[in-house]
Amino acid sequence: MIPTFRTRPSPGAFFLFLFSTLVLATIAGPAMAKGTPESFADLTEKLSPTVINIYTTQKVKAPSLPEQFMFPDMENMPEPFRRFFNFPHPQGPGNENGHPREFKRTSLGSGVIISADGYIITNNHVVKDADEINVTLASYDEYQAKIIGRDAKTDLALIKIEPKEALPFATFGNSDTLRVGDWVLAIGNPFGLEQTVTAGIVSAKGRAINSETYGNFIQTDASINPGNSGGPLFDLDGNMVGINTAIFSNGGGNIGIGFAIPINMANNVVKQLKEHGTVTRGWLGVMIQKVSPDLAKEFKLDRPIGALVGDVSPEGPAAKAGVKQGDIITHFQGKEVGQMSMLPPMVAQTPVGENAVLDIVRNGKKMKITVAIGKLDEEDDGSGTSPESAPSQELGFTVQGITPELADSLGIEQKSGVIVSNVNPGSPASEAGIRRGDIILEANRKQIKSLGDFKTVVKERKKDDSLLLLVQRDKHTRFVVLKGN
Repeated sequence: MIPTFRTRPSPGAFFLFLFSTLVLATIAGPAMAKGTPESFADLTEKLSPTVINIYTTQKVKAPSLPEQFMFPDMENMPEPFRRFFNFPHPQGPGNENGHPREFKRTSLGSGVIISADGYIITNNHVVKDADEINVTLASYDEYQAKIIGRDAKTDLALIKIEPKEALPFATFGNSDTLRVGDWVLAIGNPFGLEQTVTAGIVSAKGRAINSETYGNFIQTDASINPGNSGGPLFDLDGNMVGINTAIFSNGGGNIGIGFAIPINMANNVVKQLKEHGTVTRGWLGVMIQKVSPDLAKEFKLDRPIGALVGDVSPEGPAAKAGVKQGDIITHFQGKEVGQMSMLPPMVAQTPVGENAVLDIVRNGKKMKITVAIGKLDEEDDGSGTSPESAPSQELGFTVQGITPELADSLGIEQKSGVIVSNVNPGSPASEAGIRRGDIILEANRKQIKSLGDFKTVVKERKKDDSLLLLVQRDKHTRFVVLKGN
């Protein structure tokens, strides 16, 4: 047992201790409390008028039912049966005979006013199929809105109302200066509950959540639920730093992982939508992949960072500037590419024709290359800054170019060609038996040696034509037919 010795302090020592404690508390108090508000009430009162609720309506035709499943009198079907069978109320005559019935489907969302004359930012998925868009202000005034422009890749849309008077509007912040751990405030319309305010912190930055949109999302634990889509994310200075767009949840509710589009990206898109109704993006002309710890070691990097160039488009800007397969892009225009998903939005936001400086690592040596940014062909969807190709929506699967490094990491002998990286359930590819990890050797009897070869075959194929694939799986090959639409 270690002995404990206690002595009684002198009065002078006691007062010295008390004085020191008060001084330290005075100095440390503000530092510890910095950034931790006592209340969000004043900020909420200031910002809430800039946030609006969106109610969209879409006309949908329900499939007709065979006569043996029809009720004698559809108009007077008991309501419990109608709810059980999910039958909408019939619209118009003739529905009792089994003809397709038209009904209205409604959905909810949020938005934020960005100008006094009624321009509003929201999510593309909130308004894309809407026949009618209704907007309710914080003052409960209602307006019909029209779409100015939509952009599926960033999931952003710009809509417009004609207000009776000047409206309060949100100011744009700087999402690049936002730090992990900063407080943020979300205002929106979750589950139809108007003007709901939640607070949290920035949990992470630079998140990629799917292959259909550009990454670099802000992750937050501020409660975000269905209906918050399109609503703003504010910092403690009252500036808008993001547009809430998605949640990660198995049950459809908040579990503390929400995602927002950085406002710097949104601002660039919205400006183009306002001026042109469409978005023009920069193009680099490379296919990239994630730098794993093993790859970082092989390429003599201190840590896993950047985007590994797996393929270079022969006529693309990068090829003309001297970028080569196996280069690792660590910085773009002086900004660090911390992970692969950060590069595509950086390139996309760069004006066409601008000279961009790339910091790359080649064979362990650092160097700089200047690239004149080209224009992305949106129909091709081959931005050159994504490992996956265009057929995902039409055929239900995506592919990735095989590089020697990727082949080694996957333990496959094939050193070129394309490999299936994802298959959508219920898609033509899934029904044909295509699996993730399958290697495509031929498409429509043409040998596939690169991602470009595969994209060319798919682009030349007519929409209703079948696609014949020769697929290798576990050293065995077989032909697979994907039926046209």
